[in-house]
Amino acid sequence: MKKFLFYLLVLALAPAAVLVIITPMDSQKQYIFGLISIGILFLMGFSKKRSISVIMIVMSILMSTRYMYFRVTQTLHFNSEIETILGMGLFLAEVYIWIMLLLNYLQTIWPLKREIVPLPDDMNQWPTVDVYIPTYNESLEVVRDTVLAAQCIDYPKDKMKIYILDDGKRREFAVFAADAGVGYITRNEHSHAKAGNLNHAMKLTHGELITVFDCDHVATRIFLQATVGGFLKDPKLALVQTPHYFYSPDPFERNLSVGRNIPNEGQLFYGPIQQGNDNWNATFFCGSCAVIRRSALEEIGGFAVETVTEDAHTALKMQRLGWKSAFLDIPLAAGLATERLVLHVIQRTRWARGMTQIFRVDNPLFGRGLTIQQRLCYLSAMMYYQFALPRIAFVTAPLAYLLFNLNIIYSSASMVFAYALPHLFLAIYVNSRMNGRHRYSFWGEIYDLVLAFHLVLPTAVTMLFPKRGKFNVTDKGALLDVGYFDFRVVRPHLVVAILLAIAVTWGIIRAFAHDHFGVDPKVIALNVFWGLYSLIFLLAAIAVARETRQTRKTIRIDVTIPVLIHYASGISSRSETLDMSMGGCRIVAPDERHLNDEIEEVELLLQSGAISIPVKTMGVEGEFIRLMFAEDIPLARRRELVRVVLSRADAWINPPKPQDNPFRSMLTIMRCVFDLFWLTWKTRRETRRQRAVLNASQEDGSV
Repeated sequence: MKKFLFYLLVLALAPAAVLVIITPMDSQKQYIFGLISIGILFLMGFSKKRSISVIMIVMSILMSTRYMYFRVTQTLHFNSEIETILGMGLFLAEVYIWIMLLLNYLQTIWPLKREIVPLPDDMNQWPTVDVYIPTYNESLEVVRDTVLAAQCIDYPKDKMKIYILDDGKRREFAVFAADAGVGYITRNEHSHAKAGNLNHAMKLTHGELITVFDCDHVATRIFLQATVGGFLKDPKLALVQTPHYFYSPDPFERNLSVGRNIPNEGQLFYGPIQQGNDNWNATFFCGSCAVIRRSALEEIGGFAVETVTEDAHTALKMQRLGWKSAFLDIPLAAGLATERLVLHVIQRTRWARGMTQIFRVDNPLFGRGLTIQQRLCYLSAMMYYQFALPRIAFVTAPLAYLLFNLNIIYSSASMVFAYALPHLFLAIYVNSRMNGRHRYSFWGEIYDLVLAFHLVLPTAVTMLFPKRGKFNVTDKGALLDVGYFDFRVVRPHLVVAILLAIAVTWGIIRAFAHDHFGVDPKVIALNVFWGLYSLIFLLAAIAVARETRQTRKTIRIDVTIPVLIHYASGISSRSETLDMSMGGCRIVAPDERHLNDEIEEVELLLQSGAISIPVKTMGVEGEFIRLMFAEDIPLARRRELVRVVLSRADAWINPPKPQDNPFRSMLTIMRCVFDLFWLTWKTRRETRRQRAVLNASQEDGSV
């Protein structure tokens, strides 16, 4: 009955919506209409109800569609072939953004906040689980803690088997697997990369469920207890996906001066988008941190091998056959983010190529088995990676007028402002309200611009030739001793930024000329504003290429554990930890004995027992002592250390970021641009000073 009333309401309001979209107005009336709409939006913003959010989304859609109707009916008249080509290119880019806006609203309007399904008390009913840890060329140092964390999972040992899937066939991995007491699987041929590796393991194992962890993802102890219950409750459930949480900073967090204060790039996807997908039974498999029903995989012939994004394609295949999926928004595992910008670009290029391959070889809009909502959710994911050309079109569009006097929008500046500003304002405000704790306003443009120039060719080639391209492994776990600026990654960005700077400067000169060089000053103002806007985000994207040093192998985690400090003299003192990592810890100094008596060991007093670890004092910070663990810790002790540091149930649960404020977010981006020049100048000055000191000392030595 509710559904019937809903459709009846939509039908009744449809004529009013059409009138809002198509009613023509002059610039003055459109300004008034836009201001009234913005005012209503502000008033509704005081309420936090979901129903109000839905109304605001409808308002945003109407205003954006009204703008697109204005573009179609009044602005597509051109005076030359080059203006036609450039103008239609810009219009098609706007059509793309409008479609993506609608799809994004569909995905995020009704997020499903799923809770943990408890397992039955009778452990005999718990299903058997195979834990796969695929690896190819990663170091044992990266893989080791992943394996040890998997062994710490609280699940009956007779119902859980762990396997290292080593596609590199390395002897040290086989030895480690034997020492740790886990399975070791390799193969003679290496077809289909990661998907082929997983499919090979499926033939040799027999667990009812399969859990996949990338070799850098460490699981918490409750991972299986939190995810397996749903499979017993619903026999048609094929997939439970959990977020990919990264305990190391990505290039944006590390290289930008304020990067740590903003939500990272993945939080929007592993939050509102996946929750929204879950509501429509369209949760994506993301390659790791997931549990999959073996029978569902066997029904589709194993993990998909037709594309380089085997994870999303596998989920699509299962959902086509009527299997269900779920997303549990609790970080139950954590891994390493890409250390350098160039690696980030390589990884995202593979994702873009893979999603484009799915679009071509198994388009979700066609074929049987999917609901309309599922098709649209997958369409959104695949279309997203076609953003490269539209994003470049928006950034470079002001150049056409400012440098070449080409009119690619056939309209007055007043009309463009009157229609575009309400459309943009409502879209920014509504997205900030819906997703503001997971993605701050305008930051999506920076993430996209960093990649845009690199994705144009791969996505275009893949769209024409979907079979091209191969799986590439993203390097993880490397350190960076010296900071540098990666010109290779941002070379096209620098070229466009220079052109925009020249164009904006020339536009300002024309604006202040007594006759404006015979052009409308409002048109100049529009394009100068547009050019400055584009230049700010380009410079922010360029700032990400300023690679900073990465010298820590492990992350510190705040954790308080009672410890016994054992000194070289034989005396012991009680204290507690302030934080810990896999490489060491900080402890509270109980007295001043450490100043004269060397600390040889610390004994961690855990509920499961005590473990002693040899240490070396690295320094003293006020009342805290920094200790480094010995590198040759026995495997059993290191497993317990992993349990304490990385595998705690609440290890990766952090308070949410503050709610987004679009104005503050814009100021933050401008600060990143300022810091690009300021820090670069500071670094060069310091380098020159050090070089001068070195030269002076060499001259003194020579004399």
